[in-house]
Amino acid sequence: MAEEKKGFFKRLVSGLTKTRDNIVAGFDSIFSGYSSIDEDFYEELEEILIMGDIGINATSAIIEKLKEQVSEQHIKNPAECKQLLIDGIKDQMRVDSTEYAFENQKSVILVIGVNGVGKTTSVGKLAGKLKDQGKKVILAAADTFRAAAGEQLAQWANRAGVDLIGGQAGADPASIVYDAVAAAKARNADVLICDTAGRLHNKKNLMEELRKIYRILEREYPEAYLETLVVLDGTTGQNALAQAKQFAEVANVNGIILTKLDGTAKGGIAVAIQSELDIPVKYIGVGEQIDDLQKFDADAFVNALFDVDEKDLGTEE
Repeated sequence: MAEEKKGFFKRLVSGLTKTRDNIVAGFDSIFSGYSSIDEDFYEELEEILIMGDIGINATSAIIEKLKEQVSEQHIKNPAECKQLLIDGIKDQMRVDSTEYAFENQKSVILVIGVNGVGKTTSVGKLAGKLKDQGKKVILAAADTFRAAAGEQLAQWANRAGVDLIGGQAGADPASIVYDAVAAAKARNADVLICDTAGRLHNKKNLMEELRKIYRILEREYPEAYLETLVVLDGTTGQNALAQAKQFAEVANVNGIILTKLDGTAKGGIAVAIQSELDIPVKYIGVGEQIDDLQKFDADAFVNALFDVDEKDLGTEE
């Protein structure tokens, strides 16, 4: 597992190249270009963080903390601020809970997200990961409003080697979840993953649909732990943050899957999400392969962002 994590870290470093060019190149020029620490120095740092999609609130908190530390430690040389800045970004990404409770008990995972963010692909990859952990996984194709969603999920179910419960296009998503729960109980599945629609342009319908699904799960499968994950497209930057806020208003969101981080200059959005919403990014995607979805490690992410030599990669459970 350590080798797998090292390989993923390398892909993460590579995938964050555009974000790193966008943020870190600017930092390096500031740290080397300024001879003293003054308001202009802080303003330039602030501008680079905001341009890197780290978000205004998170940026303000990072800069304020840096100013305090510079004052307390009597730092005069701008270059000495770099590690403090890195540590400050990591601190902003601390969230209350990052548990993966669904790995350790009978669970249902509801996966929501708007069209085009990589939701169905993420469901398939997550199913593959859990199957590789020795779990019996069933997928529910409850996104019945996008014509190709069921077909796409069937391909992923086949690739991951898991069962799929589906229905006709346009069918009631809650009825498919009902059938999938019956199948999960009958086949003694460890995890049921439901691919559900996420039509934010009509929040009232989305809320009603989710309420129906939640009611069925509470009534038919009360013994199962329920996890709700929102899939966001990392390339959309602040739009992804806005979507996360909207989904958090209509669902009890436990975590985020952040996709398409490879090849975007907006990877800093991971910092903004965890800092502003206190919702953990639980998985990130940096490629198209089934193993390109991995658990998110905030410290490793920031190290990759700054291309810090990752000596202690930790362990993947």
